[in-house]
Amino acid sequence: MANLALLPFPSFSIHQSIMADCTLRTRKFMTNRLLGRKQMVLDIIHPGLANVSREDLREKLAKMYRTDKEVVSVFGLKTHFGGGITTGFALIYDNVEALKKFEPKHRLVRVGLAEAPKGGRKQRKEKKNRAKKFRGTKKAAAAGKK
Repeated sequence: MANLALLPFPSFSIHQSIMADCTLRTRKFMTNRLLGRKQMVLDIIHPGLANVSREDLREKLAKMYRTDKEVVSVFGLKTHFGGGITTGFALIYDNVEALKKFEPKHRLVRVGLAEAPKGGRKQRKEKKNRAKKFRGTKKAAAAGKK
């Protein structure tokens, strides 16, 4: 049996090999001037891989469209039955201000441009219901106290 310590370690990065194995195609491309973005449907072909991460897709799209990774939003990824092909949606904003203005908060949290809400769901609901009992300036005070 071969000694595992003597086997050579691969010199390439696993991350680079994953990106080399996947093919990214865009269709239904549309420029939306009103929202300051380009929007498209993504087809990702990744044979032999379970999935490709959103971060990798953002990097590859940014490189394809010669833009910054921060203005790319990828979501709605669905892997087809049998694997190897994933379909999703991508938005490439003109600038970060447009991204922050038009993207939903939960997608901004995923990208790291916004903070997740503090406290649990039950705490937020209790706070909302306490505030419903008051009007005006007392409402804000009731929501703030525990």
